[in-house]
Amino acid sequence: MLRPIMWNKLRQIWKTGDLRNNILFVIAMLVVFRVAAHVPVPGVKPEALRDFFNSNQILGLLNAFSGGSWDSFSVVAMGVGPYITASIIFQLLAMIIPRLEEMQKEAGGQERINHYTRLATAPLAMLQAYGMLSILRQSNQGFITDMTLLQAFIIIMTMTAGTIFLMWIGELISERKIGNGISILIFANIVARLPTTVQQAALTFESSQIINLAAFILIGVATIAGVVFITEGQRNVPVVYAKRMRGGKLFGGVETHLPLRVNMAGVIPIIFAISIILFPPMIAQFFVQGKTAWVAAFAQKVVMFFQDKLIYGILYFVLVFIFTYFYTAVVFHPDRVAENLQKQGGFIPGIRPGHPTAEYISRTLNRIIPAGAFFLSTIAVLPLVVQQITGTQALAVGGTSLLIVVSVVIEIVNQINSQMTMREYEAL
Repeated sequence: MLRPIMWNKLRQIWKTGDLRNNILFVIAMLVVFRVAAHVPVPGVKPEALRDFFNSNQILGLLNAFSGGSWDSFSVVAMGVGPYITASIIFQLLAMIIPRLEEMQKEAGGQERINHYTRLATAPLAMLQAYGMLSILRQSNQGFITDMTLLQAFIIIMTMTAGTIFLMWIGELISERKIGNGISILIFANIVARLPTTVQQAALTFESSQIINLAAFILIGVATIAGVVFITEGQRNVPVVYAKRMRGGKLFGGVETHLPLRVNMAGVIPIIFAISIILFPPMIAQFFVQGKTAWVAAFAQKVVMFFQDKLIYGILYFVLVFIFTYFYTAVVFHPDRVAENLQKQGGFIPGIRPGHPTAEYISRTLNRIIPAGAFFLSTIAVLPLVVQQITGTQALAVGGTSLLIVVSVVIEIVNQINSQMTMREYEAL
Protein backbone atom coordinates (compact mmCIF):
# COMPACT_ATOMS: atom_id res chain seq x y z
CA MET A 1 0.00 0.00 0.00
CA LEU A 2 2.76 2.43 0.96
CA ARG A 3 4.93 1.52 -2.04
CA PRO A 4 2.40 2.62 -4.73
CA ILE A 5 1.76 5.87 -2.83
CA MET A 6 5.48 6.55 -2.62
CA TRP A 7 6.05 5.85 -6.33
CA ASN A 8 3.07 8.02 -7.28
CA LYS A 9 4.50 10.86 -5.18
CA LEU A 10 7.94 10.49 -6.78
CA ARG A 11 6.37 10.38 -10.24
CA GLN A 12 4.39 13.53 -9.45
CA ILE A 13 7.53 15.32 -8.24
CA TRP A 14 9.42 14.28 -11.38
CA LYS A 15 6.66 15.60 -13.63
CA THR A 16 6.78 19.00 -11.89
CA GLY A 17 9.51 20.66 -13.91
CA ASP A 18 10.76 23.41 -11.62
CA LEU A 19 10.63 21.20 -8.51
CA ARG A 20 12.51 18.43 -10.34
CA ASN A 21 15.16 20.92 -11.46
CA ASN A 22 15.55 22.24 -7.91
CA ILE A 23 16.09 18.73 -6.53
CA LEU A 24 18.61 17.89 -9.28
CA PHE A 25 20.42 21.16 -8.57
CA VAL A 26 20.69 20.32 -4.87
CA ILE A 27 22.03 16.85 -5.71
CA ALA A 28 24.58 18.38 -8.09
CA MET A 29 25.77 20.79 -5.39
CA LEU A 30 26.16 17.92 -2.93
CA VAL A 31 28.24 16.01 -5.49
CA VAL A 32 30.49 19.05 -5.93
CA PHE A 33 30.78 19.32 -2.16
CA ARG A 34 31.78 15.67 -1.72
CA VAL A 35 34.34 15.93 -4.53
CA ALA A 36 35.90 18.93 -2.78
CA ALA A 37 35.96 16.93 0.47
CA HIS A 38 38.44 14.51 -1.14
CA VAL A 39 40.89 17.20 -2.29
CA PRO A 40 43.61 17.19 0.42
CA VAL A 41 45.68 20.16 1.50
CA PRO A 42 49.32 19.60 0.40
CA GLY A 43 51.97 18.87 3.01
CA VAL A 44 49.82 16.62 5.25
CA LYS A 45 50.16 12.88 5.92
CA PRO A 46 46.55 11.53 5.88
CA GLU A 47 47.38 8.06 7.30
CA ALA A 48 48.89 9.31 10.55
CA LEU A 49 46.25 12.04 10.80
CA ARG A 50 43.41 9.52 10.53
CA ASP A 51 44.73 7.47 13.45
CA PHE A 52 45.11 10.65 15.53
CA PHE A 53 41.49 11.73 15.00
CA ASN A 54 40.20 8.23 15.78
CA SER A 55 42.05 8.24 19.11
CA ASN A 56 40.72 11.64 20.25
CA GLN A 57 37.05 11.85 21.35
CA ILE A 58 36.54 15.58 20.73
CA LEU A 59 38.38 15.64 17.43
CA GLY A 60 36.71 12.38 16.44
CA LEU A 61 33.27 13.95 16.92
CA LEU A 62 34.39 16.97 14.89
CA ASN A 63 35.64 14.65 12.15
CA ALA A 64 32.35 12.74 12.11
CA PHE A 65 30.37 15.92 11.45
CA SER A 66 32.78 16.95 8.70
CA GLY A 67 32.13 13.68 6.89
CA GLY A 68 35.72 12.56 7.35
CA SER A 69 37.13 15.76 5.84
CA TRP A 70 39.33 16.48 8.87
CA ASP A 71 41.28 13.23 8.94
CA SER A 72 42.15 13.77 5.27
CA PHE A 73 42.67 17.50 5.89
CA SER A 74 40.76 18.46 2.75
CA VAL A 75 40.23 21.98 1.46
CA VAL A 76 36.72 21.96 2.97
CA ALA A 77 37.77 20.28 6.24
CA MET A 78 36.24 23.02 8.44
CA GLY A 79 32.85 22.61 6.79
CA VAL A 80 30.28 25.27 7.69
CA GLY A 81 31.37 25.44 11.34
CA PRO A 82 32.69 29.04 11.18
CA TYR A 83 29.48 30.18 9.46
CA ILE A 84 27.36 28.55 12.18
CA THR A 85 29.50 30.23 14.85
CA ALA A 86 29.05 33.61 13.15
CA SER A 87 25.28 33.04 12.98
CA ILE A 88 25.15 32.26 16.70
CA ILE A 89 27.14 35.41 17.49
CA PHE A 90 24.86 37.72 15.52
CA GLN A 91 21.68 36.11 16.81
CA LEU A 92 22.92 36.64 20.36
CA LEU A 93 23.90 40.23 19.55
CA ALA A 94 20.44 40.86 18.09
CA MET A 95 18.95 40.02 21.49
CA ILE A 96 21.40 42.32 23.30
CA ILE A 97 21.86 45.29 20.94
CA PRO A 98 18.58 47.21 20.29
CA ARG A 99 19.80 48.48 16.91
CA LEU A 100 20.26 44.95 15.56
CA GLU A 101 16.88 43.92 16.98
CA GLU A 102 15.23 46.84 15.18
CA MET A 103 17.14 45.94 12.02
CA GLN A 104 15.58 42.47 12.03
CA LYS A 105 12.11 44.04 11.90
CA GLU A 106 12.96 46.43 9.06
CA ALA A 107 12.41 45.56 5.41
CA GLY A 108 15.63 44.00 4.19
CA GLY A 109 17.09 44.14 7.70
CA GLN A 110 17.58 40.38 7.92
CA GLU A 111 19.49 40.49 4.63
CA ARG A 112 21.89 43.03 6.12
CA ILE A 113 22.44 40.83 9.18
CA ASN A 114 23.07 37.86 6.88
CA HIS A 115 25.62 40.00 5.04
CA TYR A 116 27.40 40.81 8.32
CA THR A 117 27.35 37.09 9.17
CA ARG A 118 29.08 36.27 5.89
CA LEU A 119 31.72 38.92 6.53
CA ALA A 120 32.37 37.56 10.04
CA THR A 121 32.70 34.00 8.71
CA ALA A 122 36.03 34.70 6.96
CA PRO A 123 38.07 35.81 10.04
CA LEU A 124 36.49 33.04 12.15
CA ALA A 125 37.45 30.49 9.50
CA MET A 126 41.03 31.79 9.39
CA LEU A 127 41.24 31.61 13.18
CA GLN A 128 39.92 28.05 13.28
CA ALA A 129 42.22 26.95 10.44
CA TYR A 130 45.23 28.47 12.21
CA GLY A 131 44.23 26.85 15.50
CA MET A 132 43.81 23.39 13.98
CA LEU A 133 47.06 23.70 12.02
CA SER A 134 48.88 24.70 15.20
CA ILE A 135 47.36 21.78 17.15
CA LEU A 136 48.53 19.30 14.53
CA ARG A 137 52.01 20.79 14.37
CA GLN A 138 52.36 20.82 18.16
CA SER A 139 51.27 17.20 18.52
CA ASN A 140 54.72 16.09 17.28
CA GLN A 141 53.29 13.00 15.60
CA GLY A 142 54.48 13.73 12.09
CA PHE A 143 51.17 14.75 10.50
CA ILE A 144 52.57 17.84 8.85
CA THR A 145 55.99 18.16 7.28
CA ASP A 146 58.17 21.13 8.10
CA MET A 147 56.67 24.14 6.37
CA THR A 148 57.56 27.75 5.90
CA LEU A 149 55.44 30.70 6.97
CA LEU A 150 54.29 31.14 3.37
CA GLN A 151 53.15 27.51 3.14
CA ALA A 152 51.22 27.83 6.41
CA PHE A 153 49.57 31.01 5.10
CA ILE A 154 48.56 29.24 1.87
CA ILE A 155 47.02 26.34 3.83
CA ILE A 156 45.04 28.71 6.07
CA MET A 157 43.76 30.76 3.12
CA THR A 158 42.90 27.59 1.18
CA MET A 159 40.83 26.17 4.04
CA THR A 160 39.16 29.56 4.60
CA ALA A 161 38.25 29.68 0.91
CA GLY A 162 36.80 26.17 1.27
CA THR A 163 34.51 27.33 4.08
CA ILE A 164 33.37 30.36 2.07
CA PHE A 165 32.73 28.04 -0.89
CA LEU A 166 30.53 25.79 1.26
CA MET A 167 28.70 28.81 2.68
CA TRP A 168 27.92 29.89 -0.89
CA ILE A 169 26.74 26.39 -1.81
CA GLY A 170 24.55 26.29 1.31
CA GLU A 171 22.86 29.55 0.39
CA LEU A 172 22.30 28.37 -3.18
CA ILE A 173 20.60 25.25 -1.81
CA SER A 174 18.44 27.30 0.57
CA GLU A 175 17.26 29.47 -2.34
CA ARG A 176 15.80 26.36 -3.98
CA LYS A 177 13.48 25.90 -0.96
CA ILE A 178 14.17 22.19 -0.67
CA GLY A 179 15.51 22.61 2.86
CA ASN A 180 18.01 24.58 4.87
CA GLY A 181 21.27 24.53 2.89
CA ILE A 182 23.57 24.44 5.92
CA SER A 183 21.62 21.58 7.51
CA ILE A 184 21.67 19.65 4.22
CA LEU A 185 25.47 20.00 3.99
CA ILE A 186 25.84 18.63 7.53
CA PHE A 187 23.39 15.86 6.60
CA ALA A 188 25.52 15.00 3.55
CA ASN A 189 28.63 14.88 5.75
CA ILE A 190 27.07 12.42 8.16
CA VAL A 191 25.64 10.19 5.42
CA ALA A 192 28.98 10.17 3.61
CA ARG A 193 30.60 8.89 6.80
CA LEU A 194 28.05 6.07 7.21
CA PRO A 195 29.67 3.43 4.89
CA THR A 196 33.03 3.81 6.64
CA THR A 197 31.39 3.53 10.06
CA VAL A 198 29.47 0.39 9.06
CA GLN A 199 32.62 -1.15 7.58
CA GLN A 200 34.64 -0.48 10.73
CA ALA A 201 31.86 -1.89 12.91
CA ALA A 202 31.68 -5.04 10.75
CA LEU A 203 35.44 -5.61 10.92
CA THR A 204 35.55 -5.28 14.71
CA PHE A 205 32.29 -7.10 15.42
CA GLU A 206 32.42 -10.11 17.73
CA SER A 207 29.70 -12.49 18.80
CA SER A 208 30.03 -11.22 22.36
CA GLN A 209 28.93 -7.76 21.19
CA ILE A 210 25.49 -8.87 20.06
CA ILE A 211 23.92 -7.11 23.06
CA ASN A 212 25.69 -3.86 22.13
CA LEU A 213 24.43 -4.18 18.57
CA ALA A 214 20.88 -4.76 19.80
CA ALA A 215 21.16 -1.70 22.08
CA PHE A 216 22.37 0.38 19.16
CA ILE A 217 19.44 -0.71 16.98
CA LEU A 218 16.93 0.00 19.75
CA ILE A 219 18.41 3.45 20.34
CA GLY A 220 18.26 4.13 16.61
CA VAL A 221 14.60 3.14 16.36
CA ALA A 222 13.71 5.11 19.51
CA THR A 223 15.55 8.16 18.20
CA ILE A 224 13.80 8.05 14.84
CA ALA A 225 10.37 7.58 16.44
CA GLY A 226 11.01 10.34 18.99
CA VAL A 227 12.26 12.86 16.44
CA VAL A 228 9.34 12.23 14.11
CA PHE A 229 6.87 12.47 17.01
CA ILE A 230 8.26 15.77 18.31
CA THR A 231 8.92 17.34 14.89
CA GLU A 232 5.39 16.63 13.66
CA GLY A 233 3.65 17.44 16.96
CA GLN A 234 1.80 20.76 17.11
CA ARG A 235 -0.85 22.67 19.06
CA ASN A 236 -3.62 24.09 16.87
CA VAL A 237 -4.88 27.46 18.12
CA PRO A 238 -8.35 28.21 16.64
CA VAL A 239 -8.56 31.37 14.52
CA VAL A 240 -11.70 32.97 13.05
CA TYR A 241 -11.64 35.55 10.25
CA ALA A 242 -14.38 38.17 10.39
CA LYS A 243 -16.73 38.67 7.44
CA ARG A 244 -15.94 41.68 5.22
CA MET A 245 -17.60 43.29 2.21
CA ARG A 246 -15.25 43.97 -0.71
CA GLY A 247 -16.61 45.16 -4.02
CA GLY A 248 -20.09 43.92 -3.28
CA LYS A 249 -18.82 40.47 -2.31
CA LEU A 250 -18.71 38.94 1.15
CA PHE A 251 -15.34 37.58 2.26
CA GLY A 252 -14.17 35.96 5.50
CA GLY A 253 -16.13 34.11 8.12
CA VAL A 254 -13.63 31.25 7.85
CA GLU A 255 -12.64 29.12 10.82
CA THR A 256 -9.07 27.82 10.72
CA HIS A 257 -6.20 27.32 13.13
CA LEU A 258 -2.74 28.64 13.91
CA PRO A 259 -0.29 25.69 14.20
CA LEU A 260 2.26 26.02 17.02
CA ARG A 261 4.84 23.29 16.65
CA VAL A 262 6.28 21.57 19.69
CA ASN A 263 9.75 21.96 18.17
CA MET A 264 9.89 25.02 15.92
CA ALA A 265 13.69 25.13 15.99
CA GLY A 266 14.09 21.84 14.13
CA VAL A 267 17.65 20.51 14.07
CA ILE A 268 19.30 23.89 14.68
CA PRO A 269 19.58 23.47 18.52
CA ILE A 270 21.62 20.28 18.03
CA ILE A 271 23.96 22.00 15.55
CA PHE A 272 24.35 25.04 17.83
CA ALA A 273 25.02 22.86 20.88
CA ILE A 274 27.67 20.80 19.10
CA SER A 275 29.37 23.95 17.78
CA ILE A 276 29.52 25.47 21.26
CA ILE A 277 30.58 22.32 23.09
CA LEU A 278 33.43 21.63 20.64
CA PHE A 279 34.82 25.19 20.77
CA PRO A 280 36.48 25.29 24.27
CA PRO A 281 38.39 21.97 23.98
CA MET A 282 39.55 22.89 20.48
CA ILE A 283 40.96 26.20 21.75
CA ALA A 284 42.46 24.43 24.79
CA GLN A 285 44.20 21.86 22.58
CA PHE A 286 46.05 24.77 20.99
CA PHE A 287 47.68 25.65 24.34
CA VAL A 288 48.27 22.14 25.72
CA GLN A 289 51.94 22.21 24.74
CA GLY A 290 52.47 25.89 25.45
CA LYS A 291 55.78 27.09 26.91
CA THR A 292 54.08 28.73 29.92
CA ALA A 293 53.53 26.02 32.52
CA TRP A 294 50.30 27.32 34.05
CA VAL A 295 48.74 27.96 30.63
CA ALA A 296 49.56 24.41 29.48
CA ALA A 297 48.24 22.96 32.74
CA PHE A 298 44.99 24.95 32.51
CA ALA A 299 44.51 23.93 28.86
CA GLN A 300 45.03 20.27 29.78
CA LYS A 301 42.41 20.57 32.53
CA VAL A 302 39.94 22.08 30.05
CA VAL A 303 40.50 19.21 27.63
CA MET A 304 40.08 16.62 30.40
CA PHE A 305 36.99 18.44 31.68
CA PHE A 306 35.20 18.10 28.34
CA GLN A 307 36.35 14.50 27.87
CA ASP A 308 34.51 13.54 31.05
CA LYS A 309 31.42 11.72 29.76
CA LEU A 310 29.17 12.86 32.61
CA ILE A 311 30.09 16.53 32.25
CA TYR A 312 29.88 16.30 28.47
CA GLY A 313 26.40 14.76 28.67
CA ILE A 314 25.09 17.35 31.15
CA LEU A 315 26.44 20.27 29.09
CA TYR A 316 25.05 18.75 25.92
CA PHE A 317 21.60 18.30 27.50
CA VAL A 318 21.51 21.85 28.91
CA LEU A 319 22.76 23.49 25.69
CA VAL A 320 20.20 21.69 23.50
CA PHE A 321 17.44 22.69 25.94
CA ILE A 322 18.56 26.36 26.02
CA PHE A 323 19.07 26.64 22.28
CA THR A 324 15.60 25.20 21.61
CA TYR A 325 14.15 28.12 23.58
CA PHE A 326 16.61 30.58 22.07
CA TYR A 327 16.07 29.69 18.41
CA THR A 328 12.30 29.55 18.84
CA ALA A 329 12.44 33.13 20.18
CA VAL A 330 14.53 34.11 17.14
CA VAL A 331 12.30 32.60 14.44
CA PHE A 332 8.84 33.04 15.99
CA HIS A 333 7.50 36.40 17.20
CA PRO A 334 4.04 36.29 18.82
CA ASP A 335 3.62 40.08 18.55
CA ARG A 336 4.12 39.97 14.78
CA VAL A 337 1.73 37.02 14.43
CA ALA A 338 -0.91 38.90 16.46
CA GLU A 339 -0.37 42.01 14.35
CA ASN A 340 -0.77 40.09 11.10
CA LEU A 341 -3.93 38.38 12.36
CA GLN A 342 -5.40 41.76 13.29
CA LYS A 343 -4.57 43.25 9.87
CA GLN A 344 -6.24 40.32 8.11
CA GLY A 345 -9.34 40.48 10.30
CA GLY A 346 -8.54 37.29 12.20
CA PHE A 347 -8.91 36.71 15.93
CA ILE A 348 -8.74 33.92 18.48
CA PRO A 349 -12.19 33.24 19.97
CA GLY A 350 -12.46 34.76 23.45
CA ILE A 351 -9.22 36.77 23.08
CA ARG A 352 -9.09 40.44 22.12
CA PRO A 353 -6.96 41.29 19.05
CA GLY A 354 -3.56 42.95 19.41
CA HIS A 355 -1.48 42.67 22.57
CA PRO A 356 -3.83 40.21 24.41
CA THR A 357 -3.56 37.86 21.42
CA ALA A 358 0.26 38.08 21.50
CA GLU A 359 0.24 37.29 25.24
CA TYR A 360 -2.08 34.31 24.71
CA ILE A 361 0.15 32.91 21.94
CA SER A 362 3.25 33.41 24.15
CA ARG A 363 1.61 31.60 27.08
CA THR A 364 0.55 28.73 24.86
CA LEU A 365 4.01 28.50 23.32
CA ASN A 366 5.68 28.53 26.74
CA ARG A 367 3.59 25.52 27.74
CA ILE A 368 4.55 23.34 24.78
CA ILE A 369 8.20 24.35 24.20
CA PRO A 370 9.51 22.78 27.47
CA ALA A 371 8.14 19.40 26.41
CA GLY A 372 9.81 19.65 23.01
CA ALA A 373 13.09 20.97 24.44
CA PHE A 374 13.23 18.27 27.13
CA PHE A 375 12.42 15.49 24.69
CA LEU A 376 14.98 16.72 22.15
CA SER A 377 17.66 17.03 24.85
CA THR A 378 16.86 13.56 26.18
CA ILE A 379 17.13 11.98 22.75
CA ALA A 380 20.44 13.81 22.22
CA VAL A 381 22.08 12.40 25.37
CA LEU A 382 20.38 8.98 25.37
CA PRO A 383 23.13 7.41 23.18
CA LEU A 384 25.73 8.66 25.70
CA VAL A 385 23.90 6.81 28.46
CA VAL A 386 23.83 3.62 26.41
CA GLN A 387 27.50 4.11 25.57
CA GLN A 388 28.35 4.08 29.28
CA ILE A 389 26.41 0.83 29.68
CA THR A 390 27.72 -0.96 26.59
CA GLY A 391 31.14 0.70 26.26
CA THR A 392 30.63 1.22 22.52
CA GLN A 393 32.16 4.49 21.34
CA ALA A 394 30.16 4.56 18.09
CA LEU A 395 26.88 5.11 19.93
CA ALA A 396 27.82 8.62 21.09
CA VAL A 397 28.39 9.88 17.58
CA GLY A 398 25.77 7.65 15.97
CA GLY A 399 22.86 8.88 18.09
CA THR A 400 23.54 12.56 17.48
CA SER A 401 24.15 11.94 13.80
CA LEU A 402 20.91 10.01 13.51
CA LEU A 403 19.07 12.83 15.23
CA ILE A 404 20.31 15.36 12.66
CA VAL A 405 19.73 13.04 9.69
CA VAL A 406 16.10 12.28 10.63
CA SER A 407 15.32 15.95 11.37
CA VAL A 408 16.79 17.12 8.06
CA VAL A 409 14.93 14.42 6.11
CA ILE A 410 11.64 15.45 7.75
CA GLU A 411 12.33 19.10 6.93
CA ILE A 412 13.10 18.29 3.28
CA VAL A 413 9.98 16.13 2.91
CA ASN A 414 7.79 18.84 4.49
CA GLN A 415 9.15 21.54 2.19
CA ILE A 416 8.67 19.39 -0.89
CA ASN A 417 5.10 18.56 0.19
CA SER A 418 4.35 22.24 0.82
CA GLN A 419 5.61 23.13 -2.66
CA MET A 420 3.49 20.39 -4.20
CA THR A 421 0.42 21.62 -2.28
CA MET A 422 1.06 25.21 -3.38
CA ARG A 423 1.23 24.14 -7.02
CA GLU A 424 -2.04 22.23 -6.67
CA TYR A 425 -3.74 25.38 -5.34
CA GLU A 426 -2.26 27.43 -8.20
CA ALA A 427 -3.62 24.91 -10.69
CA LEU A 428 -7.10 25.23 -9.18
